[in-house]
Amino acid sequence: VIKCKAAVAWGAGKPLSIEEVEVAPPKAHEVRIKIVATAVCHTDAYTLSGADPEGCFPVILGHEGAGIVESVGEGVTKVKKGDTVIPLYIPQCGECKFCKNPKTNLCQKIRITQGKGVMPDGTSRFTCKGKQIYHFMGTSTFSEYTVVADISVAKIDAAAPLDKVCLLGCGISTGYGAAVNTAKVEPGSTCAVFGLGGVGLAVIMGCKIAGASRIIGIDINKDKYAKAREFGATECISPQDSAKPIQEVLVEMTDGGVDYSFECIGNVGVMRAALEACHKGWGVSVIVGVAAAGQEISTRPFQLVTGRTWKGTAFGGWKSVDNVPKLVTDYMSKKIKVDEFVTHTLPFDKINEAFELMHSGK
Repeated sequence: VIKCKAAVAWGAGKPLSIEEVEVAPPKAHEVRIKIVATAVCHTDAYTLSGADPEGCFPVILGHEGAGIVESVGEGVTKVKKGDTVIPLYIPQCGECKFCKNPKTNLCQKIRITQGKGVMPDGTSRFTCKGKQIYHFMGTSTFSEYTVVADISVAKIDAAAPLDKVCLLGCGISTGYGAAVNTAKVEPGSTCAVFGLGGVGLAVIMGCKIAGASRIIGIDINKDKYAKAREFGATECISPQDSAKPIQEVLVEMTDGGVDYSFECIGNVGVMRAALEACHKGWGVSVIVGVAAAGQEISTRPFQLVTGRTWKGTAFGGWKSVDNVPKLVTDYMSKKIKVDEFVTHTLPFDKINEAFELMHSGK
């Protein structure tokens, strides 16, 4: 058993608490990882807020991390002690019908136990002050050591800087894949990206790499426009600058609508606007943001009858074990940006400040 520091969420709506936790050794087909770097994501904040129906407490959150394998359980063959890895919240077992189908990346092998905050055998590897602590998204990267299923880990280039590539565990991969895998943006196309946070910037990067000729960034926070342009946005607009609904503004700006739109916020009203900003006959709108529990999307069926397509994406459609190492290689060979997404680097015990920076849009 390893004793180490972890940021424990004791209950909904409370700040994270840095505690000493015990991390049990990995059982069969499990891997214990020394986490070197982790990032914070709105999904962590969503669960911490208490709005997540799957949220269970006390829990160690975090799902964007990178580290070194400390030990492996019985039967683990894909990684060994000392390997550099990224934990994966969408695993890839290679055996379920989802993994065998090229149309999806949604491996279901451990979905039920992962959603309940436990390892595949139904138990937790974390304890603190004598209490069992739940796992989160199968990763729990807000701990100096974590245990994950062996199908939830990608072995990456040992030379990769972990404080950067941890972002490929969720945000950058999700946005980039939404453009290149889910939407399949084509050269010369016009795109609109709603929400210019980390995921939105990654979508812009994907649209640019795919050859889009016009990329319109949309956000009410104008402080984000400079960064969006740096990533490839050709122009940025705020919905607050017009009396008309934003979809009407976009339809006018683009002679009938955009070819591809992306919702990177998790707001069902914006999801409707993103669809309705698409061009009749061929426009495709991809939902990337995660809306709160129980919310529903709506539009007039005529929007779809007249040739628009509504899609969704999880982790950018990447088959995780196969593709995360390739994304790291693409970063190392300067094909995709990663460093530019990092705005602040803080010591682990300042994790609550990291959440404050995220909530303030900084």
